[in-house]
Amino acid sequence: MKLLETLNKAQKAAVEYNSGPHLIVAGAGSGKTKVLTYKIAYLIEKGFDPSNILALTFTNKAANEMKSRIKELVGKNADKIWMGTFHSIFARILRVEAKKLNYEPNFSIYDKEDSVSLVSNIIQELNISLDNFNANAIHHKISNLKNRMITPEEYEKQFAKTLPEKKIFEIYKNYNIRLFENNSMDFDDLLLKPIELFNKNQRVLTKYRGMFKYILVDEYQDTNKAQYELIKLIVTSRIKICVVGDDAQSIYGWRGAEVQNMFDFEKDFNKVRVFRLEQNYRSTKMILNAADSVIKQNKKQIQKTLWTENNDGEQLTILKCADEKDEAFQISKKIKKEVSSKKLSLNDIAILYRINAQSRVLEDAMRREKIPYKIVGGVEFYRRKEVKDIVAYLRVFANQNDEESLLRIMNFPQRGIGNTSVSKMIDFSRKLEISLFETMARVFEVIEVKERIQKNVKQFKLLLDKYIDLKSELSLAELTSALVDELGILRLYKEENSQDSRQRYENVQELLKAIQEFTKEKPDATIEDFLAEVSLISGIDQYDEESNKITMMTIHSAKGLEFPVVFITGCEEDIFPLNNRFDPDANIDEERRLFYVAITRAQQKVFITYARSRYRFGEVAYQSKSRFLEELDPATFTELNGGTGRKSGRRRKAYYDEMYQESYDDFDQERRSLRVGSRVTHEMFGQGKILQIAGQGDMQKVSINFEEQGVKTLLVKFANLKLI
Repeated sequence: MKLLETLNKAQKAAVEYNSGPHLIVAGAGSGKTKVLTYKIAYLIEKGFDPSNILALTFTNKAANEMKSRIKELVGKNADKIWMGTFHSIFARILRVEAKKLNYEPNFSIYDKEDSVSLVSNIIQELNISLDNFNANAIHHKISNLKNRMITPEEYEKQFAKTLPEKKIFEIYKNYNIRLFENNSMDFDDLLLKPIELFNKNQRVLTKYRGMFKYILVDEYQDTNKAQYELIKLIVTSRIKICVVGDDAQSIYGWRGAEVQNMFDFEKDFNKVRVFRLEQNYRSTKMILNAADSVIKQNKKQIQKTLWTENNDGEQLTILKCADEKDEAFQISKKIKKEVSSKKLSLNDIAILYRINAQSRVLEDAMRREKIPYKIVGGVEFYRRKEVKDIVAYLRVFANQNDEESLLRIMNFPQRGIGNTSVSKMIDFSRKLEISLFETMARVFEVIEVKERIQKNVKQFKLLLDKYIDLKSELSLAELTSALVDELGILRLYKEENSQDSRQRYENVQELLKAIQEFTKEKPDATIEDFLAEVSLISGIDQYDEESNKITMMTIHSAKGLEFPVVFITGCEEDIFPLNNRFDPDANIDEERRLFYVAITRAQQKVFITYARSRYRFGEVAYQSKSRFLEELDPATFTELNGGTGRKSGRRRKAYYDEMYQESYDDFDQERRSLRVGSRVTHEMFGQGKILQIAGQGDMQKVSINFEEQGVKTLLVKFANLKLI
């Protein structure tokens, strides 16, 4: 077939094989996406009904790209394929089958922030004190338990031995109860609830087994226990299954992924055929040799040998730097040199880091050197406060039981309904076992709430009722536009006329534009359709590869992407690899796979940086070189001193003090100024409100009242604060 003429021998064999379960081991840059795309197109050309094909991907971005390519190959038939992430596909199934689990089809999907907020409210209501755990940490614990398919009851029976563990059990149990009462599911439920559905209802399971006759799973090495169980439930001997992945790129163990699923595939299914895609089309021989020399240190792996017909290429460059400021400065110098000497565009270059906290100094250097950049995986558009506020209104219009969304908008814009009054209403709703929304209609019975506030609640309830009635008469775009206009949100931001409010104003306008485009593409779409799509968008889904800026992101976010030039930063022990003293989930084999992923993002050139000292945890720490650099084949790299030999001691300190003397407020690229009253989030302390700002430059300090940790005073340059 003409369709297969552009494939190499191994790719063609994998595409054509359809006789039974098969595993495609796809090395980095070996054309995995092309093989999956062509395989589905080949099936359709052979007469396979596209509505019987289920293709599960790791990101929405991957699903959309693949569907678009398949459409180019076979036309509109591609629209009938069930293609998307595990979460989006099974959310779609749950919408149809919700009532069988005693949910309403309009259930809300809680993102991490919503879930943490719910945990925080439960802690407050139960009056539980956990000294070493905040709401964010407890939610992380609950999510891990769900990923491992451990119910609250199982956790209590098997693990809850100490008093803190028993408290976590109480929170976990109430968290699930409240989700159900709110007619809501969190991300983990989108995998657990289908398992519950299929196990409880054989007819429903039979229905989907009959519907899906060919199942393809991308990134199989990153499936977790729940995803694995779903596949095992659906697949029968009559259903064909093809999984694609690379054990060397399994990097999500910290959120429940089990690389063992990849190793066990041949045991789980009968007569499995294994295909190996080993020709790399992305990188130079030098880059491949370097990556291979490191990854071979992992003992347990599926054997494969990557090779390429590409040229030998340049050696990797390792830069030894004095500290994190020198590291950032050396990177900016190298970027300018690469762009100038090789005629590259800025979007040909990526700066990768192991943890988000590394980005602050790197951003400072880019701004100082006037190098445009974009952050991938920062505060995502649909996670910004002003956007979430409006989306919360839409969620309440769709699902009146969604208490978290209702609490979010109860006093936005300000309408004089304070936290004390809301607490009294919640107490009333719990006592009568009714929803908070129903309580609003009976607010005059809540005698502890002042009459003036009761009237405010009544007016708010009338507003909500009005738009709940209008949602069947107006398009989604018309409804949202009318709501924003009536609330006066844009006017409020315009009148405030600060840098922060102008950004919020633009974000609200962008949301309205996004809804208009969504409505234009899907004229019959409901609020529920829009909310379902928004709730499943991740940071990488919004990655814009066209904008001509340096890309900065964590290595995890970079998976699946490629760039001519890649900088891998902070290659020091305790940062990369991340030591389990700071992260109990850290695993050296997985950290090594992550390093492998970082190197293999590069097409032409890799720079690796490490610092002799770095400011960490409030003090200067002397760093040692990452063990991964010692594992690199010496023939694949050259090591250079960055700024370490040019200036030393007092002269170097004076140089950098001068270089970074500007106030952080002077810079404004995807970062708004910190102001008294601004709400921010900190990686360790969670969310809080700025009480005071003092000083400038390196010595600028902020006092913040954190919701969970109280008042803390932090140096801005090291705090890595994000506005919300």
